[in-house]
Amino acid sequence: MTIRQAANLQGARKISSVELTRTALESIHRLEPRLNAYMTILDEAALARATALDKERDAGTVRGPLHGVPVAVKDVFRMKGVRTAVGSKIFANHVPDYDAAGVEKLEEAGAVIVGKTQMHELAYGVTSNNPHYGPVRNPWNTDCIPGGSSGGSGATVGARSVAMAMGSDTGGSIRIPAAYCGCVGIKPSTGRASRYGVMPLDFTLDHMGPIAGSVRDAAVCMEAISGFDPRDDSSARVPVPAMTPDANVTLEGLRIGLPENFYFDRVDPEVAATVRALIPVLESAGARVVPVRVPDIASINAVSRVILMSEASACMSRFLGDRSQFGADILAMFDQGRLLAATDYINAQRLRRVFQREWAALWDHADCVMTPAAPITAPPIGATEVEIAGEKEDTRLASTRFVRAINLLSLPALTMPCGLSSRNMPVSVQFIGQPFDEPLLFRVGAAVEDRTDFHLAKPPL
Repeated sequence: MTIRQAANLQGARKISSVELTRTALESIHRLEPRLNAYMTILDEAALARATALDKERDAGTVRGPLHGVPVAVKDVFRMKGVRTAVGSKIFANHVPDYDAAGVEKLEEAGAVIVGKTQMHELAYGVTSNNPHYGPVRNPWNTDCIPGGSSGGSGATVGARSVAMAMGSDTGGSIRIPAAYCGCVGIKPSTGRASRYGVMPLDFTLDHMGPIAGSVRDAAVCMEAISGFDPRDDSSARVPVPAMTPDANVTLEGLRIGLPENFYFDRVDPEVAATVRALIPVLESAGARVVPVRVPDIASINAVSRVILMSEASACMSRFLGDRSQFGADILAMFDQGRLLAATDYINAQRLRRVFQREWAALWDHADCVMTPAAPITAPPIGATEVEIAGEKEDTRLASTRFVRAINLLSLPALTMPCGLSSRNMPVSVQFIGQPFDEPLLFRVGAAVEDRTDFHLAKPPL
């Protein structure tokens, strides 16, 4: 059930928030042995809040479309009185005494938080194969990863247990799980949504956003969590526009750029064909799909990795004395980050501004850009390499190859399903927009959803 459907049914008094919440909790508990999608399930607190929200509605107060709707948040978001372990041993017993801004905003909008989702350790990876709490599993094939680091959020939304779960994205960690689990994910512009109260991985690349079952649901949630927050030094003083597209969206006059370089190199042929099959769909909505050449994404990815490894190691430096507290995969990356020279980091930040200017010139030729979200579908749990068109590639680098650069560029990007592979696994497309132009991305995504049924496919659970 979508957020809008839940809102309409509650408004018509055909269902209550308590009933919606019980249904969500039943689904979560039924699937948890197979998916391992949750760190904490908040049965008692969620039902108590749902009861209070039903009383508010009965008294004539409706906070908006999220009123009474069950949602989840990644375990990187602090919640007052609820353990926030961040998928780690270090914070296994951390119980904060305040809420993250994203939690505050969702609760102000009337959402019912039913649980905190499992994740890759310290949000530093793409598999969600957690050495301390076990692997999160993909609802489309439980032998496969859900993506990471927001793997639990992708898995629970992909399983249709909740309509939305919050994630964080430093190098693709919202968009990869959304892509691998057949969901919609939005990495907003830098500064659009507050990072306050979120356990940081990186000081300048972290972004907060929703993973949802549909484009319009993602837009509802993105609108709810957006806005300036003086507690976050990256927060932007920009207005929060209406983001949820109307019905019967058209794209008349819109130019959608299709890259001639990089984004269709070393891609699974099925993925490439499935993404290209969207071209006539977009044209039927009135858009023009135009060829573009993008800046050097491989170099942008390299610069992004230098910044991430340096800042993540700095962020966790006071904990690195006890190496037994970390999984082997992230410990190796922390070690690499500590070996990078300060000159490398400074040059990477300098190049960041150069690449942002180069990418800005692209908007003279296109209003947004369309790419595959990932060059592959979800690989098996434990696979350190994947094969693409007969060549081996590191799983982490392959999964992030098309999404990592967008964090460095500070641009918004939306991923959404666009078909299924021959293995019955989701294939997804990515739409990249101009700074603070999330409404346009949601409009493009909604136009695709209105003309296809990809988002209606359900995993064989």
